[in-house]
Amino acid sequence: MFFPAPAEGLRELLRVLKPGAKLALAVWHFAEKNPFHFALSRIVDRYAASPPVAPDALDAFRFAELGKLRKILTDAGAQATSERLLQFTIEAAISIEDFLALRLEMSDKLREKISALSSPQLVELKRQALESLREYSTNRGLGFPAEVLIVSGVKRQGF
Repeated sequence: MFFPAPAEGLRELLRVLKPGAKLALAVWHFAEKNPFHFALSRIVDRYAASPPVAPDALDAFRFAELGKLRKILTDAGAQATSERLLQFTIEAAISIEDFLALRLEMSDKLREKISALSSPQLVELKRQALESLREYSTNRGLGFPAEVLIVSGVKRQGF
């Protein structure tokens, strides 16, 4: 997702594998299917909208579209490529408040957006964010449904 030149990066990964070895990659499916990322960003976007992300921007959801990464892997020289959707739950023994603080701490993009907000806007944003995150609260902390694409291929024999 964050390789500036994904085709070159995949060719290099394949180059260092033994012939016949399998390469598997996991990339996030669409943001809307991954509330770990989306639940907070949709609230922040109400206050500081993001410009549309370019299709090949270095972004966590760059390869969310079915077939996009698989084609690059095939073009890089892998054979027997495949792609499957993996659905799972991200579980964390953490409070909603701590999760909000953690997400804001780990994302430069979110921190930058909220830095321009007034104090009243920030208070309201946090209130709405906590309300939104309650949907994912469990008796053990938080549980977020998640989806990734698993894209794999095999290095050709003799290469």
